[in-house]
Amino acid sequence: MTGPIGVWAELVGQEPAVETLSTASSAAAKIVAGEPVPPGAMTHAWLVTGPPGSGRSVAARTFAAALQCSTGTGCGACPGCRTTMAGTHADVRLVVPEGLSISVAEMRALVQAAARRPTTGEWQVVIIEDADRLTEGASNALLKAVEEPPERTVFLLCAPSDHPDDVSVTIRSRCRLVTLRTPPPEAIAQVLVARDGVDPELAQWAASVCGGHVGRARRLATDDSARQRRATVLRIPTGLRRPADVFTSADQLISAAEADAGEESKARDENERSELRTAMGGDGIGKGVAGAKRAAEAAVKQLEKRQKSRATRTQRDTLDLALVDLAGFYRDVLVTTTHSGATLNHPDHADDIRAAAAAWTPESTLRRLEAVLECREAIELNVKPRIAVEAMVTTLRQG
Repeated sequence: MTGPIGVWAELVGQEPAVETLSTASSAAAKIVAGEPVPPGAMTHAWLVTGPPGSGRSVAARTFAAALQCSTGTGCGACPGCRTTMAGTHADVRLVVPEGLSISVAEMRALVQAAARRPTTGEWQVVIIEDADRLTEGASNALLKAVEEPPERTVFLLCAPSDHPDDVSVTIRSRCRLVTLRTPPPEAIAQVLVARDGVDPELAQWAASVCGGHVGRARRLATDDSARQRRATVLRIPTGLRRPADVFTSADQLISAAEADAGEESKARDENERSELRTAMGGDGIGKGVAGAKRAAEAAVKQLEKRQKSRATRTQRDTLDLALVDLAGFYRDVLVTTTHSGATLNHPDHADDIRAAAAAWTPESTLRRLEAVLECREAIELNVKPRIAVEAMVTTLRQG
């Protein structure tokens, strides 16, 4: 049985979503051609939800490519598909929050731009990643556009779920919902081998321990330091023997997250600063460049402020992944204790999991799991990460 082709091949293990979106893109092509389509075959607002790593933003981008495709199929070969997937299509706007939220000013500017007719493509497409970070004002600005959309504009929102805490009920009610599932390990391993050239055995391991997160699987399969940081995190549950280990483990957890986020941000930040200076003439020489240099330095300071906000968000996201790994360990201990037969999140740590199951009561394991989940929630509520982590690790040691 062959899998999805064209741009749809980017969506790993999401065949039901591919069917829904490809059917809609075919209907959109008929609308452009002036042909009749059944009511509801294509709509102007979509909400793509799913667990972390399931490919929400990838689904939105592939759908956008199919909407701009010259054949309406998402062929992957035409200029519309290629430029959309590369992020350079003039009529596809991608909003990726670099800080902790999406502001009302940013959303108003976006809505105004989206009201224009397409210039080179068939549709104006607005993709909003992490739509759950919209402020109340930004949500209201977006709602007005979704309620009265321009004829050839499509809004694609991505969020962890359609819960009111993630996306307001009024916006959600005006969107067509596409729910992604956790990709199966077999599908993840297959794409790592075929697309990234990963050794099959390493790909199978990465797919089995990534928790269904395709990007995490790729990183674990291709980055030795990422594998080492994961191993450091998973040594914490069985390494808390003395009171001093609480602070050592908290330091390790924070440091691992900072290192992971720092590697991700460093090259991108420097490239952005260099490109901005060049674009504004800040690296020029000769007469009349003093003003350009001052303007360039002021713009760089603004950029660095945004980069700092983005770095904070990246560190929190990376720390959250580490906490998810920890939660998975305690969940595996409960699975082993109860002999439920469920698949382990960390099969490569099965010996440590069995030892913990033999040493801990189910009640103490559950308290530890709850401490990890409470730490995730505290950090989301802007508690300083180190304070939240140290409180969590104290409970992890005491049980």
